[in-house]
Amino acid sequence: MEVPAVSLPVALLAAGASPSPSPSGSDPAVPSLQDAQQSATNAASWVEQNWSTWLAMGLQIVLIIVIAVALRAVVRRAITKLIERMNRTVQAVDHTALGGLLVNNERRRQRSAAIGSVLRSVASFVILGTAALMVLSTFKINLAPLLASAGVAGVAIGFGARNLVTDFLSGVFMILEDQYGVGDTIDAGVAIGEVVEVGLRVTKLRGANGEIWYVRNGEVKRIGNLSQGWATANVDVTVRSDEDLDKVKSVLDEVAEKMAKEEPWNELLWSPIEVLGLDSVLIDSMVIRISAKTMPGKSVNVERELRWRIKRAFDRASIPIVGGATALEDAEAAPAPDPSATMAAPSAYASPTSPQSLATTPIVTPKPTTSK
Repeated sequence: MEVPAVSLPVALLAAGASPSPSPSGSDPAVPSLQDAQQSATNAASWVEQNWSTWLAMGLQIVLIIVIAVALRAVVRRAITKLIERMNRTVQAVDHTALGGLLVNNERRRQRSAAIGSVLRSVASFVILGTAALMVLSTFKINLAPLLASAGVAGVAIGFGARNLVTDFLSGVFMILEDQYGVGDTIDAGVAIGEVVEVGLRVTKLRGANGEIWYVRNGEVKRIGNLSQGWATANVDVTVRSDEDLDKVKSVLDEVAEKMAKEEPWNELLWSPIEVLGLDSVLIDSMVIRISAKTMPGKSVNVERELRWRIKRAFDRASIPIVGGATALEDAEAAPAPDPSATMAAPSAYASPTSPQSLATTPIVTPKPTTSK
């Protein structure tokens, strides 16, 4: 007789109908093979129902990351190309007539590097931050509490580090507006000196005595750039009030014309040296002012050379300068002092026989004589 086939789960259930008693006397629920099969079936069904959603989320996240990385690389490269093109444009006119109006190579390099760094950092922050928020939104995460918390944290950090934020923003605008650069001599209010380094938070200045000043960009309220555009060389010449003005002006014009034709002063002078005229007239002297536009930062050198040439020309023309030969001539022309002026008048008390001296002589009482 043929025995009917019995499935394995049915056999296991039949065998487990009369389980052996446990040693502890308890009857724990032992998962059966059918329960495990049912759990696996449910899991497979859940995976089968959601795998398309997971695949779509994964592809979306990968696509967001790829686009963000590619966009960041393209933007950074575009910024770099823009900075390089600006440098090439400036170098193209470096040896032309406009070259003197432009900043030097070190200043251009530092300014370009600072601007490029700021733009690249801002672009990376915006692109990567937007990509991170999009990835979080893909996972069905509510971004409203996160954004609110970030806003509160940003406000707290802004209040706590407001000086740092002020310095940073001031440095960014100073660099973008090209208010000053390396090599410029500026008056920042709190310090005066030559710019050594320009940073986003601190500007380094070297003073006249060689000291280094660290000036926070947020503390600078006004800036006087002494090296931008052109400078002015002013020289005041003081002569005696009885000098011939036509002769003095002729000598000064000759000095100015000769200096403007010689090197290197013909490159440093950006306008003819002009005799402006009398700046002031006093009883014993008068001041004549000479002025000229020079290359930025070269006004002091031009002034020193002008004074040197004017002094030599005045010596050849026998034109004394007040404070020099004039003082000696006045001293020689003055009459000799009277030696008796320093002597005191004779006194009546100088003679011991005068009535005044006798009147002040003390009275001496004679001593009595004793008889023997």
